[in-house]
Amino acid sequence: MKLKAFSIVGIMMLAVTALQAQVTFGLVAGPNFQNMVGKDYDGDKVTNGLIVGFHAGAKANIPVAPDFWFQTGLLFSQKGSDNNLFMYGKKSSGEEYYNNTRISYLELPLHLLYSPELGNGRLLLGFGPYVAYGITGKQTFKDGSSDGIKIQFKNQVEMEDYSPQDEVYFRGFDAGADIFAGYEFAFGLYAQLNAQLGMLNMMTDITEWEYEPNLKNTGFGLSVGYNF
Repeated sequence: MKLKAFSIVGIMMLAVTALQAQVTFGLVAGPNFQNMVGKDYDGDKVTNGLIVGFHAGAKANIPVAPDFWFQTGLLFSQKGSDNNLFMYGKKSSGEEYYNNTRISYLELPLHLLYSPELGNGRLLLGFGPYVAYGITGKQTFKDGSSDGIKIQFKNQVEMEDYSPQDEVYFRGFDAGADIFAGYEFAFGLYAQLNAQLGMLNMMTDITEWEYEPNLKNTGFGLSVGYNF
């Protein structure tokens, strides 16, 4: 009985050791081309421009089957948009607010990676969800009327406590889907194209407010990394 138990433990230890030997870790970085799409406070489609940000962090590839890996990690990622219209109204003069929104997130990817051998390296095809949380952000106005307003992360704000010209709120938690394709060279360097679609409304709920704007993160980017 003891021999059987020791045998099972030994087999499990060998399996864990073999798995650890195949897990790869890497660093990744690259530019983001981000936008926020949805509807403004009038229910009309928002027409925003892209901003250029960046992402950087570490990833781990855990084998789950031949040529398949579970890929996760932790990334710093900048998102936002170049807005044509300030979401919460107009100036006293009747002119629209034009602004730039930039939010920094800590992001956790949860991907399934298919990576068969191709030539001297490996093909990279993957998809899966991500979750992220905003850690800092700023909205600046293009007319130079201020140095910008620091973004606050709240799910809900009381209407009586809200001043749209002095305060900017977004929801902190974001989640969505990623898809990517690339190639890893034999020496560990890889490059890939990424696309991302946010699934959650990032606009803070203003109580007793008649408007229901809806904005979601979306974008694409280029990643360059190295697997050790």
